[in-house]
Amino acid sequence: MELLPNVTMNHYLLVSVILFVIGVAGILFRRNAIIMFMCVELMLNAVNITLVAFSKVWGQSDAQVFVFFIMVVAAAEVAVGLAILMMLYRNMHTTSTDVLDKLKW
Repeated sequence: MELLPNVTMNHYLLVSVILFVIGVAGILFRRNAIIMFMCVELMLNAVNITLVAFSKVWGQSDAQVFVFFIMVVAAAEVAVGLAILMMLYRNMHTTSTDVLDKLKW
């Protein structure tokens, strides 16, 4: 018995596209580094939803292995990014990306 029999591939792809567009819009229009990190995570999760949906439709688990690696890389990216962001806040007292040009040598 399938848990959600009326949910098709198009539903998964629609949710994935919506999440990806929200992430791209956040990257393009927001200048706060924390918001930008969250938008990158949204975009990565949109890709994960797409991979799992295709994995379900084709009946293969190869894409789910890619999802695991994407989540590991995303966790590492957040750890390094937040460390850089903490140093930025400690030195500049802001999380805005507009002040990053002042960090040049």
